[in-house]
Amino acid sequence: MKHVFGPVPSRRLGRSLGVDLLPFKTCSYDCIYCQLGRTTDKTINRFAWGNCDLIIKEIIQEINSKKVDIITFSGSGEPTLNENIGTLIERVREKTDIPVAVLTNGSLLFLDEVSRDIRKADLVIPSLDCGNDKSFQRINRPCKGLEFTDMVKGLASFQRSFKGDFWLEIMMVKGFNDSPREIREIKSLVDQIKPDKVQLNTVSRPPAENYAAPVSSEKALEIAGIIDQKAEMIRDIELSPELLEEMEKNENRIAEMLKRRPCTVRQIASSLSIHENEVVKYLQILEKKSKIKTKNFGGELFYSWELQ
Repeated sequence: MKHVFGPVPSRRLGRSLGVDLLPFKTCSYDCIYCQLGRTTDKTINRFAWGNCDLIIKEIIQEINSKKVDIITFSGSGEPTLNENIGTLIERVREKTDIPVAVLTNGSLLFLDEVSRDIRKADLVIPSLDCGNDKSFQRINRPCKGLEFTDMVKGLASFQRSFKGDFWLEIMMVKGFNDSPREIREIKSLVDQIKPDKVQLNTVSRPPAENYAAPVSSEKALEIAGIIDQKAEMIRDIELSPELLEEMEKNENRIAEMLKRRPCTVRQIASSLSIHENEVVKYLQILEKKSKIKTKNFGGELFYSWELQ
């Protein structure tokens, strides 16, 4: 499977079949908290990548053989950079009644063609991590040519015209967007955008930059209540025995690999032919079990086995 991965357990979407439409870490942002590391190809230029017929074939093969709650266009970069995303969403919806979601950083929604393409989805979840341009530059580190005001206007405009569900995700990073002033500014923008749901998240996996730290659970809940009375925290994954059993094989393969030598997410994915996003899920399980540790070396995050 070159483009499709999972289904993986999602903290908010259930059993999510991921569709990755871009080369690894091709994105319009270089967020300090990204669990997949630093962006290697930062761009705002849209392009066609991948064979649409092949991608559809992979999706149909998976939904016919596995239990899938939702088909999610996300992956290891910004999915709206692929100019075929609208065509793919449309074709998927012709083939199945399974809902289609798009996880996006929201940076390109001000472009008419992007807004038109993803309007065909059932659920769109964009991000808004800050209330001003200074924090936008510090946290999201956008590609040259992206303006904070355009991004915000794009979110608000898309919400007004979109007929599906529109959830806004806010990633809280300690010391970057958790001050009273920052929270007031974010709240002001949320009030303008008027999403159907606001979901707060914080750093829960090793980030691209080791100084990107989580806010406490108590602080996050307090912030959620200020930003929107209906805002909710994205909780840790609760894995059922069934899912644990299903994932055990790949989890063990990763464990054996890390016992031999430290590896990055990309090295694990390449060696075991598992998508990067799936690898991250398995690593999260091993972290919760206190089986592995991380170390930043040469700007890359390495995982290694924690000797007992």
